[in-house]
Amino acid sequence: MARTEYYDDPDAPEPNSMVVAASAVVTDDRGRVLLQRRRDNDLWALPGGGMDLGESLPGAAVREVREETGLDVEITGLVGTYTDPRHIIEYSDGEVRRQFNVCFTARVVGGALAISDESTELRFVEPAEIGSLPMHHTQRLRLQHFLEFRPRPYLG
Repeated sequence: MARTEYYDDPDAPEPNSMVVAASAVVTDDRGRVLLQRRRDNDLWALPGGGMDLGESLPGAAVREVREETGLDVEITGLVGTYTDPRHIIEYSDGEVRRQFNVCFTARVVGGALAISDESTELRFVEPAEIGSLPMHHTQRLRLQHFLEFRPRPYLG
């Protein structure tokens, strides 16, 4: 399924759903950040996705990281909340969503990197390399906030 992201675009389609989602900045012992190249839009992104009924947001982040990367993680903190109404995501199946995303920090506690059907590539990336990767600016904003080592989570 293809995915198109719009930001502050007057030609963006009208949303027909609101999705609560979680993402995670997973780092290794060298300070590199785990990123996936998404199959649906060919952009680099943090692992994450929608919360299922009956699970917590941290639980959703742990599940999504496992599903998308093969790694088991433990949540260690909070980067921030991302609720910008100017960000619209359109899928080829007709869903047009606004997304409420909570971005956590996490560390690896097990598993092994494995590409899922949602990605074409996975790798731990040096922070200095992140700026050169093709990435939607909403993902880049989360990473920027993480790399700023803010004393408090971003609330936006």
